[in-house]
Amino acid sequence: MRIGLYFGSFNPVHIGHLIIANCAINSTALQQVWMVVSPQNPLKLSATLLNEYSRLHLIQTALEGEYNIKASKIEFSLPKPSYTIDTLTYLKERYPQHQFSVIMGSDSLSNITKWKNYKMLLEEYELFVYKRPHFDVLKGVGTKINILDAPLLEISSTYIRNLIKEGKSIRYLLPDAVKDEIEKNNYYR
Repeated sequence: MRIGLYFGSFNPVHIGHLIIANCAINSTALQQVWMVVSPQNPLKLSATLLNEYSRLHLIQTALEGEYNIKASKIEFSLPKPSYTIDTLTYLKERYPQHQFSVIMGSDSLSNITKWKNYKMLLEEYELFVYKRPHFDVLKGVGTKINILDAPLLEISSTYIRNLIKEGKSIRYLLPDAVKDEIEKNNYYR
């Protein structure tokens, strides 16, 4: 099975994340997308992160009834911080019957040279890159890079967290069930 791994903090998951995952299913040969919750991204501060199990629960809530898009906690049992190449190596050994690819934004691709063993990642794995505001997709970075045709949305988890802190509405930015969970548990206040 061809599986696209969409790594992220998902702090919180929002409509933009879900649209990208859905576009990956609809416009590529990927058969599933696993939204991999990263407990600790080595390139981001973790002070503002909601507990990884709470973030996982929000994704599971958002994906209820989905078959082709799944929440994954695979990095919860791996050493922290989470490095994409380590997770890919682990998954390749654990699931040799699957072919894994990585889904990422053009902002992440612009930082790829800061990633652990990035050359191996570029040589051995297919990348599906969606455009992010203010970041062009770098040409010539790798031969296995595909442009994922997804809508360009300027929605960010940071924006949503700031709205919550300010007591403003987050409706329409994330699924209603996720909004309800955030409000019920007083997340990000």
